[in-house]
Amino acid sequence: MKLINAAMMLLALPAANAFAPNFGVRSVNNMQLEAKKSIEDLGESDLKGKKVLVRCDVNVPLDGKTITDDTRIRSSIPTIEYLKDKGAIVTVCSHLGRPKDGPEDKFSLGPCAERMGELLGQSVTLAPDCIGEEVTKIVDGGKEGDVIMLENTRFYAEETKNEAGFVEKLAAPFDMFVNDAFGTAHRAHASTEGVTKFLQPSVSGFLLAKELEYLDGAISDGKKPMAAIVGGSKVSSKITVLNALLDKCEKIVIGGGMVFTFLKAKGYNVGTSLVEDDFVETAKEVMDKADKLGKTILLPSDIVIADNFAADANTKVVAADAIPDGWMGLDNGPDATAEQKEFLSDCQTVIMNGPMGVFEMKAFEKGTFGIVDILADLTKEKGATTIIGGGDSVAATELSGRAGDMSHISTGGGASLELLEGKVLPGVDALNDK
Repeated sequence: MKLINAAMMLLALPAANAFAPNFGVRSVNNMQLEAKKSIEDLGESDLKGKKVLVRCDVNVPLDGKTITDDTRIRSSIPTIEYLKDKGAIVTVCSHLGRPKDGPEDKFSLGPCAERMGELLGQSVTLAPDCIGEEVTKIVDGGKEGDVIMLENTRFYAEETKNEAGFVEKLAAPFDMFVNDAFGTAHRAHASTEGVTKFLQPSVSGFLLAKELEYLDGAISDGKKPMAAIVGGSKVSSKITVLNALLDKCEKIVIGGGMVFTFLKAKGYNVGTSLVEDDFVETAKEVMDKADKLGKTILLPSDIVIADNFAADANTKVVAADAIPDGWMGLDNGPDATAEQKEFLSDCQTVIMNGPMGVFEMKAFEKGTFGIVDILADLTKEKGATTIIGGGDSVAATELSGRAGDMSHISTGGGASLELLEGKVLPGVDALNDK
């Protein structure tokens, strides 16, 4: 299913905080943050008067200079407030967008500094650069409780290359480092991993800790039965996470465009639906693995099909094994949603990564919004832990109006996917051990 990339990576609404995870006794080997220091492990004397570099993720969507969703900035506030209250001089660094050849005004962090200042109730000074003498002068001139924001770290290609000379310059004005940017923790960049070689201590902030508590905690110690909902367009992008989740979960729901590769693997005609022919055999192997492990994979029993990939296309609902030539599948049908509700009804932990259809078009939104409702109701009515990760599924959950009913909504798309795959995140691994 050719899905439109969503721009929203949203933190759970405050109401969702009432649903705390219950992961039991944690295994240090499985919990990436369990043995890492956080800001709460530091005393006031460790922070008072210290120049602290905080890596946040304020890569927000902009319409010109107007922020259209400030969730990522809001999610950074608790860590910044904590450091301020302890008397630290706080300097925030982040990237924004993908500038290609040095500084670009449209990618300036000016709007982010202004909005952060509004949320904090104080001025946030925007430095004209992220390295150099002027930055050092501004940081050295800061007072306890001040907040400074460095200009976009990706104005330098050396940021993503984690180039040693740039890393040293970035770290130079500071005494210590706090990583609170889960959305970039899967990248070994200068501002996420490199600076830890120069700044001690290097610890986690509140947001990073919360993300790992839910995502890593659910995989390691989630209450059973556990289920995963894996959607999106391609098997190729999700095969690693599918295999990892099969080892942990009793039940797997597969949706989105990747469904049609699985349906073709079962010998069904899929019309003009999106199929990765190179992964048909892989889909068979995943289903065989599930059988051998005694796990259950649920594919949709009916499909909303269209004669064109367009919002105004002609549509109808057919059985999953009866898609006619010339038609493409773009969403789950109503029977599939009803079966998913029954399938997940006894689950205590559910992780969703990827939508069920092209929810950006109204004609093909019901499957995705339907499963979002199922998860929200499981949380509210049965106390299940429900976790939404991945940009498209997060965007859909927000659009549905049910975000506040979930246990946790992740701020990191790629990072959450890699964590679910069982990978070590460089931005976490580089932090100081307890």
